[in-house]
Amino acid sequence: MIASSRPVFRVLTLTAALVLPHAAALAQAVAAKAASAPATADYIVAVVNNELVTEVEVQQRMAQLAGEAQRNQTAVPDAKTLRQQAIDGLINERLQITAARDSGMTVDDAELQRAVENVASMNRLTVAQLREQLKHDGMDFFTFRSNLRDQILAQRIRDREVQSRIKVSDAEIEDYLAAQRASQAKQVELNIAQILVAVPEGASDDVVAQKRARIEQAQARLKAGEPFALVAKDMSEDANRERGGEIGGRPMDRLPDLFVNAVRFLPVGGVTPQPLRSGAGFHLLKLLSRAESNPGEVVQTRARHILLRPSAQLSVDEARLRLSEFRSQILAGKARFEDLARQYSEDGTASRGGDLGWTGPGAFVPEFETAMNALSKGGISQPVVSRYGVHLIQVLDRREVKVSPEQLRDQAKAVLSERKYPQAYNDWLEELRSHAFIEMREPPL
Repeated sequence: MIASSRPVFRVLTLTAALVLPHAAALAQAVAAKAASAPATADYIVAVVNNELVTEVEVQQRMAQLAGEAQRNQTAVPDAKTLRQQAIDGLINERLQITAARDSGMTVDDAELQRAVENVASMNRLTVAQLREQLKHDGMDFFTFRSNLRDQILAQRIRDREVQSRIKVSDAEIEDYLAAQRASQAKQVELNIAQILVAVPEGASDDVVAQKRARIEQAQARLKAGEPFALVAKDMSEDANRERGGEIGGRPMDRLPDLFVNAVRFLPVGGVTPQPLRSGAGFHLLKLLSRAESNPGEVVQTRARHILLRPSAQLSVDEARLRLSEFRSQILAGKARFEDLARQYSEDGTASRGGDLGWTGPGAFVPEFETAMNALSKGGISQPVVSRYGVHLIQVLDRREVKVSPEQLRDQAKAVLSERKYPQAYNDWLEELRSHAFIEMREPPL
């Protein structure tokens, strides 16, 4: 039961008036409908400890889930399944917010202010304009800041509690290292050069056709006998063009599968016979060398990132779009990566311009590491979604270093811990549920 001395209250979210025009059409329609409906259309769906889940929130979350499925080109669940997914997700969020509050964790004012500024920036508003918009939508600024604080605390307690549950034994580490040694003994390192013609995300058919014509022009010059390096310097649109497109030697498992499969049977000096299409654009590849990698050595990467954390006030799509805009500004020379990181990044690296330092394999979650490993030196990724938020990544440098047995064990433990994270997270949620007060409500007649 909920103690009578602790009143039930609703965790408010930004209304549809703050949803940007670029959000999914379905999300817009549902949010607009919810915003325009009379107050009596909203009702309590569930009580979770001392917080509420409301019908308007469920409808907005259903729209968000449907939009994500469409963008990922997966089947949109039926309405009943979609609704249950939305309710479950909102209940899980309420459980984590309650746990965060009860833990006694705090968020300093500087971090909270940066989160407020990010929400304003994502909505093309100043903080003063955001205050006015919130007032217009019936939310006071204090409540808005409290909601943001709760979301930051929930992220922190989630990381702390889940990590504390993950145990990796010495035997598991030894088994992992043995498998790695067997793999490294057969690992091949490839040095590839590329000519990239970038295709913007969501480009129209006309733009794609123009880009295809450009890569075909580059291919024609190669067939006419021009050196690959010269054509790359002239026509490529990536950070390696001044080096003739050379990406640098990397083990095959640190290259995109698309690249590995394309050059697998090429002779050294050979060029892919046809352009390749990836999410970044069109590529022509040249195999510069093929060599065995050195056992006992690892490739370390120095990277930096800008992290935006999706929330009730900032959807994943909005975070992606904002980071795409940052990327365009950086590539056009209108902004510096480190300055944008200091101003907007929502993690502890912000004060260092997003610098993550030198890291080896297994230091980051798989989706982040995969995107980072696919980048050449100086390259900037498209927005990358991980469980921590949405990242913009830039690789500053790479080096091969010999690693000590202790370092190898630490890397192995990091990789194995990451593999165990999903199960540990689910176990923690189940424990929260088992100790929580959750009451489902029927809709009013």
